[in-house]
Amino acid sequence: MLELKPHEVEQLVHSAINARDQAYAPHSHFYVGAAMLMDDGEIVCGCNVENASYSMCLCAERVAASSAVAAGYRKWRAIAIASVGGVSPCGACRQFLAEFGQTTTVIMVNVLDGSRKIRKLAQLLPDAFDASNLPSHP
Repeated sequence: MLELKPHEVEQLVHSAINARDQAYAPHSHFYVGAAMLMDDGEIVCGCNVENASYSMCLCAERVAASSAVAAGYRKWRAIAIASVGGVSPCGACRQFLAEFGQTTTVIMVNVLDGSRKIRKLAQLLPDAFDASNLPSHP
């Protein structure tokens, strides 16, 4: 996998911060934006969407990934996640992203001070559950 160029990181971070502005978080007031860099250079964004029934909430990462899949993408290079504190993806999002590959670069951005943590998805979710864990189909 090719490493990210500095301008790609900046563009992805900027897109995630902008996506955060669209978040629907009337219950927690915790706004999150995500931006995914596709193999062809396209960026697909998402934001968190809350629901009064908390178990029905959608994280920004899964919204972005689902939007990418709906647009025909199955591979991406990186995802930037923008939030207060620069939080990492929740366990469900880690597993969701792992379905499409463990080599994804994850950039966690703190919107308060601009600090960033950069990790590979495999570092955040070692030994992910994947198709190799499923029984073979005839």
